[in-house]
Amino acid sequence: MNFHPKQRTPKLILLVSAFVIVSLILWNTNIFFEKFKQEERLKMEVWSSAYSELSNAELDQELGTLPLTVMGNNTSTPMILVNLDSTIKTHNFPTGLENDSLYIAKKINQFSNENDPISISFKGEKLATLYYGNSEVLNKLKYYPIALLLIILLFGAVIFFFFKTNKASEQNKLWAGMAKETAHQIGTPLTSLLGWNELLKSENINPEITREIEKDIDRLQTITERFSKVGSVPELKVYDIVSETQKAFEYLKRRSSKLIHFSFDADTPQLPVPLNLPLYNWSIENLVKNGIDAMKGKGNIAIQIEKHGQYVHVLVSDTGHGIPKGDFQNIFNPGVTSKKRGWGLGLSLVKRIIEEYHNGKVKVLTSNKAGTVMQISLKTKA
Repeated sequence: MNFHPKQRTPKLILLVSAFVIVSLILWNTNIFFEKFKQEERLKMEVWSSAYSELSNAELDQELGTLPLTVMGNNTSTPMILVNLDSTIKTHNFPTGLENDSLYIAKKINQFSNENDPISISFKGEKLATLYYGNSEVLNKLKYYPIALLLIILLFGAVIFFFFKTNKASEQNKLWAGMAKETAHQIGTPLTSLLGWNELLKSENINPEITREIEKDIDRLQTITERFSKVGSVPELKVYDIVSETQKAFEYLKRRSSKLIHFSFDADTPQLPVPLNLPLYNWSIENLVKNGIDAMKGKGNIAIQIEKHGQYVHVLVSDTGHGIPKGDFQNIFNPGVTSKKRGWGLGLSLVKRIIEEYHNGKVKVLTSNKAGTVMQISLKTKA
């Protein structure tokens, strides 16, 4: 696989730019957080000074309103004041927890980890120790970078999903265009083959030969019709799913190795189901061919049709090597294949035909070393 540096450069620049922007935002947020934390400490030191003056003021001493104003203005920072006599005063604590000794002891330990305690003294004599925590604003600011990162990641995920969906849509249009062009290209030699076959009939050769050629020409016409329907909304008509499944099964049986044993069974002789016949037959053939590949050309292939209420189950079983349980869902993804030269499109097409076009379900019913059973579920005609 070749990589083109010119195609990768814009993506690389975008990735580096996003990383730089996020780094700058986090760096500036951290600086702002530390600065705000320093401002809070300065506020606590001013509060401590005001408390020291008020605690040691004489009764008749005029201090003015500044200390009282400073102490009264602090309504956001939680504080615990521990005096020398071990008495404790709390400020800005949740109602009902001011006298809870265990809660206060836990908070003293928490506040000591968040901020260095402030020693309050007056004229060199220690009066108390102030423990304070982060204010509500500071705590919210601490989680701001995380919220910002989550928003950026969410925004990035939305952009990624948009581009991925857009790319998938473009790829679907490309595949649909290629399929229609393939159908168109097959049409010309197919018309020529019809003419040559009619000419052979006039030459009085063995009629069995021309009949087999006609069958293969019909087969090519069916394939052309399938490809022409890719990308279009298929029309569903009511068919007997038992007889139509058996026809597709018998066609593969006649053109497969004699080492493979084919068996077909249905618990009801007729069962009307809305189908797009060319696409449904394509699904059956893909499942049968996958089973033959899994058995390496030797073993048993069986189809069983069962009716369960309003639904019909078409079971395609083989005696191949089985599928690991962890791959039961993955095998329906485009590109997933166990074959060296496979494209991994067969089961992906089956899933799309059955689930998107027929509103049914397809899944791995069971799988082990003895073989695999694939199940198609479709709603019967009411």
